[in-house]
Amino acid sequence: MRGLPWLTISPVVFLVIVAVFAPLLMTYDPGAQDYNAILTGPSAQHFFGTDYLGRDIFSRIVGGAQVSMTAMAIVLASALVIGVVIGSFAGYVGGTAELVLISIIDIILALPSLVIALALIGIMGTGYWSMIFALTMAWWANYARMSRAVVVAELQQPYIEAVRVMGAGHLWIFVRHILPHVLALVVVYASADAGALVLSIATLSFLGLGVAPPTPEWGQMLVDGMGYIEENPSLVIIPGLALTFVVVSFNLLGEAFALQKVPAPIGGRLLRRRRKDRAAEEAQRNAIERQGKVAA
Repeated sequence: MRGLPWLTISPVVFLVIVAVFAPLLMTYDPGAQDYNAILTGPSAQHFFGTDYLGRDIFSRIVGGAQVSMTAMAIVLASALVIGVVIGSFAGYVGGTAELVLISIIDIILALPSLVIALALIGIMGTGYWSMIFALTMAWWANYARMSRAVVVAELQQPYIEAVRVMGAGHLWIFVRHILPHVLALVVVYASADAGALVLSIATLSFLGLGVAPPTPEWGQMLVDGMGYIEENPSLVIIPGLALTFVVVSFNLLGEAFALQKVPAPIGGRLLRRRRKDRAAEEAQRNAIERQGKVAA
């Protein structure tokens, strides 16, 4: 992460710390009910107030961060592994296997990921692990297509033929020379997808298809708070702000990664324009600094 501005890293680091140390940060049991403190506002005892069952909102937000971040990490890691393995295999072996796998990938990518997840949950039933599996199956195809594109491009490089002539095996060539290029690309996009995954998890829980109560989860908290928004608006505002913060934080991190790591041929016209703008700004800043030194 050297070279990335702290403004893009620090929010994600903060989220990871909250998720890891959630049991220590929670001031109350997120499921504990206090009927003497129902729908109270922010106070020294309850930083964000309480909900309609007297549960501490701050503790439920922190607990929800742990639930959402853990689920996101499991889905993202699973989708990355499946996508990289299938996409790399398709790109490396080519032929009929590549054609079949790319056809499957294109079919999956033609459908919105949330629609695929909803269909799979409808088949398997609701629940935490059903949600994890459904989102993984809806998310891996994009990484598979990227991996296949990188593998095909790298196989055309002269150095690959050189190491083959030197006697290197297929596994060595892939692991030593191709896989690092694949991971460099997919990790960039995965960092931006993390926020969208958290939002998808909240959406499924909001619809009653993901994390089930009483487990604290931001989407479920939005559902619980909608009926009491007039009495205590923080029941909806605070989970909504938490989701917004997560999505924006990971999008900023993904954008910072993309500007530094994505190769220009893959990044596209917009990314190349941003690179040129950044290079022009740096050149202008350096010229001003040189003029200042000369004047001094």
